[in-house]
Amino acid sequence: MKSLLNKFNRKLFLFLLFCTTTLFAQVKLVSWNIQNFGKSKSEVEINFIANTLKNYDIIAIQEVVAGYGGAQAVAKLADELNRKGSKWDYVISDPTSSSAYKTERYAFIWKTATLNKIGKAWLEKKYHLEIDREPYFCTFQYENKQFTVVNFHAITKKMQPETEIKYFKFLPAEYPSLNLIFVGDFNCPQSHTVFFPLKKMGYLPILVNQKTSLKKDCQNGDCLASEFDNMFYNAKIKKLSSGVLPFYRNFNSLKEARMISDHIPIWFEFSLN
Repeated sequence: MKSLLNKFNRKLFLFLLFCTTTLFAQVKLVSWNIQNFGKSKSEVEINFIANTLKNYDIIAIQEVVAGYGGAQAVAKLADELNRKGSKWDYVISDPTSSSAYKTERYAFIWKTATLNKIGKAWLEKKYHLEIDREPYFCTFQYENKQFTVVNFHAITKKMQPETEIKYFKFLPAEYPSLNLIFVGDFNCPQSHTVFFPLKKMGYLPILVNQKTSLKKDCQNGDCLASEFDNMFYNAKIKKLSSGVLPFYRNFNSLKEARMISDHIPIWFEFSLN
């Protein structure tokens, strides 16, 4: 009788495990504004970045250098990730249509065993005049579920990023068939009124009152400056967990950490309803 009960319990456990992994497609997405990501990043720094990000399924990168060295740095990072146990692929945007001294590229890197890229990635065309560094879209599929990551780097705070973020409220209607997740460095806190239209549509931030940019010096253990980086998801997505990666704690000083970036990565684990 005891052996039959143990056998039943094992079958029940395996059934529940199957249901959990089958009914809920779980994805780990990380976003990072890697400051001046290009030829200035050494092999040691790229290896550090790869070790920081290797446990995620998709990496969205902002501030890839538009000129020589940016695309090469992304390729080096993907190559380094490929040495760490999983197969990765990547895609890089064309330079954004902003002025020469502000133009950048975006990049996505993803685990090919976990996700498939659907179609071509693209820079937003309709609002490229209104948005300085127009966002970069890429659709992914996990099992039979699809979602589209909208990668974005806003103009600086002093240039009033809300003047371009306000156009994001039109993007869900422009792409009604896509399951959009807005990610990146907005240079603007999620509490700003410019995000109210998205919130009214059901888009929620993964982080609230979480600073993500680095100060130049820590003050009484406080090393973070502003609540700039975030992700916004809709009701088609179930938030499982989210957080930040305080990579700067691996360095002796913020000056050393800021050689990697002046922002910390943010991450989002979710299932697709």
